Amino acid sequence: MERLTLPPGGAAAVDEYLEYRRIVGEDDGGKLFTPEEYEEYKRKVLPMRLQNRLYVSWQSPTGMDCKLVGPETLCFCTHRYKQHKTDFETIPPQRPISLPCQVRGCPCRAYVYVPLNGTQPIRCRCKHFADQHSAAPGFVCNACSKCSGFHSCFTCACGQPAYAHDTVVETKQERLAQGKPVGQDVPYAAMGGLTGFSSLAEGYIRLDDSGIGAPSAEFLDSPVMAMDHPFLKAFQASSSSSPETLTVGTSSQVSSLRKPEEDDMAFFERRYQERSINRNKDIMKIGCSLSEVCPLANSVFGNLDPKKVSHILGYNYSIFSISFTDLRFYRFW
Repeated sequence: MERLTLPPGGAAAVDEYLEYRRIVGEDDGGKLFTPEEYEEYKRKVLPMRLQNRLYVSWQSPTGMDCKLVGPETLCFCTHRYKQHKTDFETIPPQRPISLPCQVRGCPCRAYVYVPLNGTQPIRCRCKHFADQHSAAPGFVCNACSKCSGFHSCFTCACGQPAYAHDTVVETKQERLAQGKPVGQDVPYAAMGGLTGFSSLAEGYIRLDDSGIGAPSAEFLDSPVMAMDHPFLKAFQASSSSSPETLTVGTSSQVSSLRKPEEDDMAFFERRYQERSINRNKDIMKIGCSLSEVCPLANSVFGNLDPKKVSHILGYNYSIFSISFTDLRFYRFW
């Protein structure tokens, strides 16, 4: 791998270029503005951009923003959001607001978000991928003649199918009226619905008003159940148990932790021996219970040989012999 070395002041130049690219986006046509053109561009565009920013999201039928669109988010036409028209001197009065693609030759007339299944496009009901359909209105399939338009049954993480979602373009005032976050006013191009790092998460994970929302007080105060996360159960035990119960309950947890002086092999050997001891203790308990309940159980399940486990359990073989003999004798009479 080749190592790049920057001259003195090179890092500052890289930061300035990244700032330039975030502000200008694709408006320079691939040719860098001169310093004079750059200053003129900022003087003309930035006030308009700060005042007329548009927020783009992929909403479920319940109104949750399952996906907040950013500059690099792909459209159905396979071009990114930053390659669409996102700056307006005056916001169009008609709804929905159309954001046409600015790539030459692209028939896309409005930005439409299409989800991905992992890293691949989702399939239509005609079994072809989304990128095999035309980006023109109607989204007719280019690979077959029976498809009347793209229609996918792909299920979003919110539980609703993809065809029930809509790509929504909103103004700042419209989002504030719904109680959804709008973030801070930034001069960067094609920010879409991004308002912070949490905007990168899907809607069912975000705890703000644009996502699933903050959990209720009843949910936070509800008792910990058996199906809850082990961390919750451990916290519940540590906060509600007595010191005696806490000591017994946490002994197995402490034994599962690696000691500072242990290497890998010593740790795994100790854990193996502890599991073997616990397993043999369970076997002995089952054997005692069977001998007590049914003296003839040994003829079916076989005789338990304490010699094989006495050196692990640390018990005397004679104790087990007397115990089993007495149990069978007293049960028989």
